[in-house]
Amino acid sequence: MFVPLHDGVPLRFMRAPYVTYALVSACIGIHLAIWILHEPPGEIAVMAGFGLIPSVFFGTAQLPIEIMQAPAWLTLFSNVLLHASFAHLVGNMLFLWVFGDNVEDAMGHFRFLAFFFLCGLAGSLAHAVMNPDSEQPLIGASGAISGVIASYLMLYPQVRIWGLAFKWIPLHIPAMYALGAWILFQFMSAFVDPQGNVGWWAHLGGLATGAGLTPIFIHRGVGLFGRAARG
Repeated sequence: MFVPLHDGVPLRFMRAPYVTYALVSACIGIHLAIWILHEPPGEIAVMAGFGLIPSVFFGTAQLPIEIMQAPAWLTLFSNVLLHASFAHLVGNMLFLWVFGDNVEDAMGHFRFLAFFFLCGLAGSLAHAVMNPDSEQPLIGASGAISGVIASYLMLYPQVRIWGLAFKWIPLHIPAMYALGAWILFQFMSAFVDPQGNVGWWAHLGGLATGAGLTPIFIHRGVGLFGRAARG
């Protein structure tokens, strides 16, 4: 629906968003490693072993021992670093690259890292709770990145973003419209297509958690919604 390309917001509190760089590099590196080292059956085994399978997480199903890669609780986090395809990877990394640096700048390196994985955890749990019998693995950083999107929207609602609508229409519009439409699409999709191949509830869980944690995690010198910073 909307692919962000650039926002142009300068960093205020740090020289470089090292955690954002590290997360993007980790996701790309893991995907390339799986693609290079495994044939398709091996890729599927990795996705099943490290992805979050709700029925396995809740103990109503069990993976074959030969593809069990991690304890069920660990897949709440490990699934965030996996992606199903290069298109899935590129889409998520564009959102993280464009919006992650400014959210990291507003929070600081360590708090941003915790924020990212807490949003990912909330997204994973939301997906599992809403699809408890699913045997399909949830993979992707979308839940965590949804939290980053919520935070960015709270920090910079008036910033104009360059992006592409419907993959080819160039836009330069305020974040409140571009990201607001994206968020509305997530809500609509979660109710229209709850059992689809996209983890809509993971997105919503990440969004809600990101919105709730942002006022707690940002520096005292950072304001919300265009207001003056806290004293």
